[in-house]
Amino acid sequence: MMKALVKPLIYITSALMMFSITSCDDFLDKEPEGKVPEEKVDYTNLENMYQPVSGVYAKIRTSGMHWVIWELTTIREQDIYGVQNDIFKKVGFYKYDDSFWGIDEIWKQYYNIIKVANSAIETLDLYAENIKNDGDMKNYKAYRGEVMFMRAYAYFRMVQAFGPVTILRDNNQTDLQRSTVDAVYKYALKDLQYGIDNMPRIRPNQSSHIGAVTAFSAAALAAKIYLNMGNYDKVEELTDDIISNGNFSLYSDYYQLFKIPGKLCDESIFECQCTDFGNGSGDLVEPGEWFICQGPVNSGNISGWGHCGVYESFRDWAYERGETVRATTSFLLAGETTPSGDYINPRKNPANADCWNGKAYTPASQLTPGRTKYGTNNNIRIFRYADVLLMNTEAKIRNGKNGDAPFNEVRRRAEMPELTNVTVNQVLDERRMELFFEWGERYTDLLRTGLAATELKELNWTEENQYFPVPFNQYTQIPDLLLEPKDE
Repeated sequence: MMKALVKPLIYITSALMMFSITSCDDFLDKEPEGKVPEEKVDYTNLENMYQPVSGVYAKIRTSGMHWVIWELTTIREQDIYGVQNDIFKKVGFYKYDDSFWGIDEIWKQYYNIIKVANSAIETLDLYAENIKNDGDMKNYKAYRGEVMFMRAYAYFRMVQAFGPVTILRDNNQTDLQRSTVDAVYKYALKDLQYGIDNMPRIRPNQSSHIGAVTAFSAAALAAKIYLNMGNYDKVEELTDDIISNGNFSLYSDYYQLFKIPGKLCDESIFECQCTDFGNGSGDLVEPGEWFICQGPVNSGNISGWGHCGVYESFRDWAYERGETVRATTSFLLAGETTPSGDYINPRKNPANADCWNGKAYTPASQLTPGRTKYGTNNNIRIFRYADVLLMNTEAKIRNGKNGDAPFNEVRRRAEMPELTNVTVNQVLDERRMELFFEWGERYTDLLRTGLAATELKELNWTEENQYFPVPFNQYTQIPDLLLEPKDE
């Protein structure tokens, strides 16, 4: 009965991990573990062709949503700080220890995704050898596009964390020298172009496998890469297409957007899907401790670890802007009761933290009775249509055009007054508020615009420490990682 319930959804894939990794691989030169021998797979049975794709989605959830990746990604922003221990606190001041296990974990987990994606593509190609009709070939190309999107996503995050990294074109590769950021981006863009050309031009919530990425997901990620590269013509072209043809829209209720009612809404471009199948006990598809690491130390089923705090200076900045809707949603404040009726106890939280990520807060009233783990049954939002609108705005302005229309679409939802003749600086401020606590967007914006040196000066940022170092555990096993990055 349960199998029939979840079959259409891409989060079913925890049951299909025979095409994935069953445990962490420590190094790039190791084959994925747990791979089913090819002779045991019937590649003529095309009904199973989606299974390797499902395995990559599962790996995104188990590896890409690792709690330490999330914390280390977000606490490099100027508005968020780590409270767990001195090592995490130092990351917020750009002081890194290359032997820190968390930095090594980022490296390992994203390369686990890349290796699983490489294996999935090989598997799909073996199925393709048995395709005899156009319909199955179309499906094969679309499925391959999904996997290539997720591989590109992993490279995007690797560059965000480490800058130059190794392009692992196949899992048997022996040349593990890193490539430049530009080379990695170009490799990822080829993957994304394949997806743009071959995946359906629909929203993820319209996919036959509900929530699966589509051509517009690939276009959005490509636009983000081009934005980092400063290619505003491509950003404008890609985001114009998404806006005109994607049939996306902003979810009307910003507060509920990040809660269970907003799962896979028309704003969703890429989400990590989770579920408790509507049952108070039993099977649970979840992202490990992603939600719980962010929750305040509280009581009952909205209690977490309280690891990531929000600077009071940022909250003051938001309130001075007149933020109400986004402030209420984003700031989970100690000593206050949320609009959903949950009281946040101020007396039990570490390092005197008094505000946490409200976007990761799932109200107790929305949880399935019997479920007590923080955030259970909620999805993790990764890319949203609001980001597309703001990228489009910025590209238009930088290209000498007016970007007021997409910009004000975002502000109207936030109940903020509309602006005219919007500037790049106003867009960056809008991104700071709209995308707060979402995957290090503010830090990336400061890097790509050259503002990090001034905005992060008090936090001791320098150009030399803009990226995490190659982990000690990696370069001691693979010395070539310390070579100067190559341009390919």
